[in-house]
Amino acid sequence: MSQVLDTPPPTAPPTDDGLAALAARHGLAVSGARPSLPEYVRQLWARRHFITAFSTAKLTAQYSQAKLGQVWQVMTPLLNAAVYYFIFGVLLGTKRNVPDYVPFLVTGVFIWTFTQSSIMAGTRAISGNLGLVRALHFPRAALPISFALQQLQQLLFSMAALVVILLCFGVPIAASWLLAIPALVLQSTFNAGVSMIMARMGAKTPDIAQLMPFVLRTWMYVSGVMWSIDKLAKGHHDWPSWVVPVLQANPAAVYIDLMRYSLIDSFHASQLPHHVWALAVGWALVAGIGGFIYFWKAEETYGRG
Repeated sequence: MSQVLDTPPPTAPPTDDGLAALAARHGLAVSGARPSLPEYVRQLWARRHFITAFSTAKLTAQYSQAKLGQVWQVMTPLLNAAVYYFIFGVLLGTKRNVPDYVPFLVTGVFIWTFTQSSIMAGTRAISGNLGLVRALHFPRAALPISFALQQLQQLLFSMAALVVILLCFGVPIAASWLLAIPALVLQSTFNAGVSMIMARMGAKTPDIAQLMPFVLRTWMYVSGVMWSIDKLAKGHHDWPSWVVPVLQANPAAVYIDLMRYSLIDSFHASQLPHHVWALAVGWALVAGIGGFIYFWKAEETYGRG
């Protein structure tokens, strides 16, 4: 006789709701889940010492293989300024009718380099540090923020050389130099925000890092680094009426002109766009807050795939 073995009836696989309830009952949570925005800010603040130490270590290691070491922090923008002076100031004649052209140019180059380097470093902040992102659990915004802080530290080294150049070319020390502090704070906030935007985009599409040098070079040419937007506008009355306000409201141009106004006595308030401080604050808030939220929304995706 054959025996019929009873087999248990098939059971339906657990649903997502059932798995979520089971995980909650045992105190389990998704690994790498995005925290709430206030909690994310709290985690970042708790790791502030890591952010500063990481940025300082990166800055120290940047020129560790060069014989002149940290001197290149100042030499690189100075050499760029020398090239721009020869090409734009001498060959193209942009120094005409621009008082204190050398301080004007060097200030523009230093301030622009700060923004350019922050954005480039931010673009690679996640994609260039995948080992760290995948090995350790920490708020990923710490990386683009630390790179922006690294570039601020580098700018502060360069500012010492800038002060020497200003004094050598007869620019007197004035109370207006104190305005450089809030201008740098606002620019740093703007740079950090854009760095976070580019960090998220670069994490998803690493090829963006190859495109950014061309974008940044174009941005530099329209930001008045080597030439005066105000002087050029007065010599081109045939331009459409919207061109000059757009050029002056460009955030890079806003922060460059604010620093020139703060440090160079021959750069007058009439050369600044209307409501320049409101523009500076607005760009800092839009980029800083918007960039932070934009980066935070993809927190759980970094280092995966």
